[in-house]
Amino acid sequence: MTWTGPKALKAQLARLWERGDLLRDAVTGHACFPLRLSLKSPGSADITDRFDEVRAWAAELAATDSIRVEWQELRHRVQGTQELPASVWIDTVEHALTWLGKRRERERFSALVSATRQTLPDVLPWMERRPLQALELAAEWPRLLAVVTWLVEHPRPGIYLRQVDVPGVHSKFIEAHRRVLAELLDLALPADAVDSGKTGIGQFVARYGFLEKPTRIRFRVLDPAIRVMPGSACPDVTLDADSFSRLELAVQHVFITENETNFLAFPPVRDAIVIFGAGYGWDALARSHWLKGCAIHYWGDIDTHGFGILDQLRGHFGHVDSFLMDRATLDAHAAVWGREDKPLMADLHRLTSDESDLYDDLRDNRIRAGLRLEQEHIGFHWLAHRLPQLLEGTAVPDSGLLS
Repeated sequence: MTWTGPKALKAQLARLWERGDLLRDAVTGHACFPLRLSLKSPGSADITDRFDEVRAWAAELAATDSIRVEWQELRHRVQGTQELPASVWIDTVEHALTWLGKRRERERFSALVSATRQTLPDVLPWMERRPLQALELAAEWPRLLAVVTWLVEHPRPGIYLRQVDVPGVHSKFIEAHRRVLAELLDLALPADAVDSGKTGIGQFVARYGFLEKPTRIRFRVLDPAIRVMPGSACPDVTLDADSFSRLELAVQHVFITENETNFLAFPPVRDAIVIFGAGYGWDALARSHWLKGCAIHYWGDIDTHGFGILDQLRGHFGHVDSFLMDRATLDAHAAVWGREDKPLMADLHRLTSDESDLYDDLRDNRIRAGLRLEQEHIGFHWLAHRLPQLLEGTAVPDSGLLS
């Protein structure tokens, strides 16, 4: 039987609930009731051939609580005059909620709306757009409103998240709810209190005027003649990005590697340092304009993302050379090739001709599907072999390996 029965009618209401339609009017005051539900009824042939089933269908609808059935009189050539359901209505939202068993949820949402209307009405449009999410956040909602209210009263506070003084709220709560808070804050704050250039939850702190934890840059001195601090030769140093940008080091070569073991074991090189890389985050390093006077050598993974990182680094330092990211290195380490699960597919415009050829081979699976060589698998004998060649080919007087 394909006629619409109580189960199908209830499913229509359930879809309205899942879209939030049975909650929104608590915010807007615009009720969509009485609500007519879609009804597929028996045809004339059904009345002739399946009369008992038609009567049972009509009786089942008539006995269903929460709905109102409108009837129409039909004159049938065989069965005579019959009254059958013509349409089905839900008269009130209360009837719909009762049928779905959602009255308690509606009451909870209405209470949230009432509290929000009294304390922070500017965020009501968010509740209208995302009523089910607001309901899921019912336990956290008072604290979310408290955070937003605090920022309305203290726009662009210039402090760390840890210093926000809201009873019952700690920085971990704010960090865990940055996405929701950002949507609420964008509604509640004036435009001049929001840095629209900072987007995404990763820039939440900057967008709303909190202090950011300083980005740190870690480097090792590779030449004992370079003194960074008294009494320490070739130290492993971590500085905030601003302090690093103000260094005055007698450096000719800067190596960047993404692997900590390679960073720690990199051999001594005259007039050189090695930096522990930052993946796709080069903005902090870009502040260090003194690096533009150094030969920069980037050593990353031989995979599509490794070349993507190199391409991005060249956006800040156009003179960067790649190191151990060539076809010879790849071929020499075939025994330790790995697989890149989600390769980068973008076109990269800052690569050299040789780099572009290898990148295209990797991206287009010309050598092997998903091929990658992680830098941690490159043998140190290969590094020891190639490093002198690099230094001899660099136009820097007296540069080279230290014995």
